Amino acid sequence: MVRMSKLKALRNPLLVMVHDLVWIPLAIWLAYWLRFNLDVIPVEYVRPLQLLIITALPMHAAAYFFFGLYRGIWRYASMPDLIRIVKAVSLGAVISFIVMFLLLRLEGLPRSVLALYPAILISGLILPRLFYRWIKDRNLNIRSFERKRALLVGAGQAGELLVRDLLKSGPYEPVGFLDDSALRQGQEIHGVRVLGTLDDLGKIIELRSVEVVLLALPSASHQLIQRVVKQCQEHHVVCRTLPSVSDLADGKVEVSHLRQVEIEDLLGRETIELDDSGIHQLLTGRCVLVTGAGGSIGSELCRQVVRHKPSRLILLDHGEFNLYTVEQEIQAMLPTETVLHGVLGDIRDVSRMSWVFDHFRPDVVFNAAAYKHVPLVEENPAEGVKTNVFGTCGIADMAVQFGVEKFVQVSTDKAVNPTNVMGATKRTAEIYCQNLNRRNESTAFITTRFGNVLGSAGSVVPLFRKQIEAGGPVTVTHPDITRYFMTIPEAVSLILQAGSMGEGGEIFVLDMGEPVKIVDLAEQMIRLTGLEPGRDIEIKFTGLRPGEKLYEELFHASEKLAATSHPKILLSGSREVDWDAMLQLMEELRGACGKRDVQQIYNELKQLVPEAAFTHGSDRAE
Repeated sequence: MVRMSKLKALRNPLLVMVHDLVWIPLAIWLAYWLRFNLDVIPVEYVRPLQLLIITALPMHAAAYFFFGLYRGIWRYASMPDLIRIVKAVSLGAVISFIVMFLLLRLEGLPRSVLALYPAILISGLILPRLFYRWIKDRNLNIRSFERKRALLVGAGQAGELLVRDLLKSGPYEPVGFLDDSALRQGQEIHGVRVLGTLDDLGKIIELRSVEVVLLALPSASHQLIQRVVKQCQEHHVVCRTLPSVSDLADGKVEVSHLRQVEIEDLLGRETIELDDSGIHQLLTGRCVLVTGAGGSIGSELCRQVVRHKPSRLILLDHGEFNLYTVEQEIQAMLPTETVLHGVLGDIRDVSRMSWVFDHFRPDVVFNAAAYKHVPLVEENPAEGVKTNVFGTCGIADMAVQFGVEKFVQVSTDKAVNPTNVMGATKRTAEIYCQNLNRRNESTAFITTRFGNVLGSAGSVVPLFRKQIEAGGPVTVTHPDITRYFMTIPEAVSLILQAGSMGEGGEIFVLDMGEPVKIVDLAEQMIRLTGLEPGRDIEIKFTGLRPGEKLYEELFHASEKLAATSHPKILLSGSREVDWDAMLQLMEELRGACGKRDVQQIYNELKQLVPEAAFTHGSDRAE
């Protein structure tokens, strides 16, 4: 049995070797035959012909192995394989001619044979390989009805690489390209024709019986993706897309990279141009502390910070599993210049935070630790205040005490004219950090404020996905409710940019674009799964939750916005308060939390944030 398996393993390489060796005498004989005009070879040339065959066989065989002809696989014959063949044949021919010169002084060896036989041998080795690959690439052994008819959008480099992979194997049979370039119209790529422009998408889907549209445009704008997806939905055709250029880190484009179009692809905005030099100066070679490192924003902060090669990166989180998960991920991408520390701890724990600041002496702090789920904080106001107010203020004080250079506070649009405890606590933290900045000369306090982030923990997008997978209903609180959205990487990029720009005391407001109606978001997500809202999946309106607003605001009416050097970042004016009075109110708030006196918590927050307009009743114990 062992001998049989060995023979089976050797069979294909042996056949390839025999094929290549047979071509040596065949090429020499054909060269002589062509030299004598396809007539009988004269007798006096037979002996030199035979001697050349005897000489060339071992020389070429040695050259084949020397240049590694048998490391390549016919199925994937490519340019490097062809170059190896040319080199091997050329070397074998040169050595054979030298030997023939020494033996016969090239008598009986016509000069035309010297050129013909290597050319014929190269063709004899290359053409069968290319033909075999052509057969495999055309999938002659696969029944075409098992593959879905695919139309590719984008006839550029990504489209060429993708169609090449599709022709080798996979579930899709390419029927054509669409591309807006006038120069590409009517051209073919690997035998697949460019059938028209994007304006022809609907027509081509019908004419060619297209079953799936493949977006081969890694740098496609969100508007273009929306345009393609809308037409695909109208014609009940599935749409798949390649990831962005940054996600295709290996530089390869393959069928395995294709994925379903996500809501992030439709709602995202254009790529943000960052001032990398400023961010680099802020982070490179510095000790950076990220609180709430296991959360959605905190973990992305860690991913982006580590690319700038800080000397130390401290990941702080009170959740063991979240901290373990992000630590493992960052460890895999850690540059040699950076030391990583995973620290379990709660920002409310004064002794633990004091040890962290004293032990690591961070240069830059990003505070992403917070309770952010509005209804939960509304039901547990004391805990929300402890973390969002006293936890934040406590580490802000330590930043001053231990000489932190920059402290970046991650805030929210819910801090503007808050109608809930979560928003009021975040606004209180903003005011504290702004005024603490005025009272010290060592630490610059910078606040960044933005709206919802797509896909973050507890956000509406993961909830809708889960509800759609369960068959519905998808629950929306109100038909007119709107929210601002941006992707997590975009939000974090702007946080880093604001951190590098800030000198202290600023509130940077991130440009969130246009607000999105939540019901429209729900409908788009349902359609992306190939289902129809109202028919396949019900949308159910449940009423506004405690503390929830119909629409969010990014800045208060009295806050004067000013432009910055970055087009996506605006600067909001800060509010100066009586520091002693604020500290007194905060002590009273601390006492209310200790007593779990919800009514007093609301009263103290209202005094700290006069513009707050709570919509939830506070006449109950927590």
